[in-house]
Amino acid sequence: MRTSISDLTNSDIRERIKVRARELGFAAFGVARSEAGPERAALGEFLARGYHGDMAWLETKRERRGDPKKLWPEARSIVMLGAEYTPEAPPRKMLSQSTLGTISVYAQGRDYHNVLKKSLKQLAGEIAIQFGAEVKVFVDTAPVMEKPLAARAGLGWQGKHSNLVSRKYGSWLFLAEIFTTIDLPPDAAAEDHCGSCQACLDICPTRAFPAPYRLDARRCISYLTIEHKGHIAREFRAAMGNRIHGCDDCLAVCPWNKFAQADADHAFAPRAELHGPALAELAALDDAAFQARFAGTAIKRTGRDRFLRNVLIAIGNSAEADLAVAAEQHLDDGSPLVRAMAVWALSRLLPTTDFEALRARHLSGEDDATVSAEWKVT
Repeated sequence: MRTSISDLTNSDIRERIKVRARELGFAAFGVARSEAGPERAALGEFLARGYHGDMAWLETKRERRGDPKKLWPEARSIVMLGAEYTPEAPPRKMLSQSTLGTISVYAQGRDYHNVLKKSLKQLAGEIAIQFGAEVKVFVDTAPVMEKPLAARAGLGWQGKHSNLVSRKYGSWLFLAEIFTTIDLPPDAAAEDHCGSCQACLDICPTRAFPAPYRLDARRCISYLTIEHKGHIAREFRAAMGNRIHGCDDCLAVCPWNKFAQADADHAFAPRAELHGPALAELAALDDAAFQARFAGTAIKRTGRDRFLRNVLIAIGNSAEADLAVAAEQHLDDGSPLVRAMAVWALSRLLPTTDFEALRARHLSGEDDATVSAEWKVT
């Protein structure tokens, strides 16, 4: 039975939404005003410094990203929601396993976009029906600055690594939001509890933080392995270690994680085959096998060529001569991204005479300038 909005105060409506959100599996709940905040100026500085790299959409949609009213003028409130995905084991333990690939915790299970959107749409639909409101839902699929909005809604604060930190869930929250025409009472913004700690800055392998609370994405391993479409600069390759999709270092080292409790049965539980997969096995994937293996995961969106680029860098960092065979099979790969990193990996794994023999065999027939440069530099 439909409830008339006139029969309830907006505080009553907010409480009903909160209760239902918890029933649908959202661990964190808060409300923010649909208006521009201080993050708009921060976004402008981020773009002006070129920290966004080749994520051109951040620039082209900057006005809507910096001001929710530009995205949907009719929205009055933003319901911010968080779903926890605390890992059972410390993510950085896998970094010492040189023949295995390290995949970011968020990508080891089902694609969070799909999981969250189902519950989010259900909640939004119920809000629309029960309270006669208009709603729009977003899960990292629109120009929405989720982390600043989550901080304004009281879910946590943006730590010095720029990610959201919760006193209850540490760094392990997926975010989603419902824009609505209901004028809901907002939460107080969360306070910053980082204090003098800068563990997240100190642990970054590529020094991607030029200052606290400031990220240069061009140096971030998560950006390089996921968003960056081109060749990865030589200065970052060794620092990547065996990280083949994302990087959890700055998240995992946060002291606030000690309050987060892992739940083996949560919706984002890791798939066994994505927790430390063998590099040699991954290197053998063609496009069809890649699509099949990573169906339903966030990794699939990266594409086979970029993923193999990352895998070959990890192979080059492994110091395992036996993995040279896995790299050599890609010297004639159809993708220059893959061929170039196969060359780089072999330059690090093979004796000089063996590498020079391969160069003599392959360089003259190489028609890509970047791949040729890898042969010549190494």
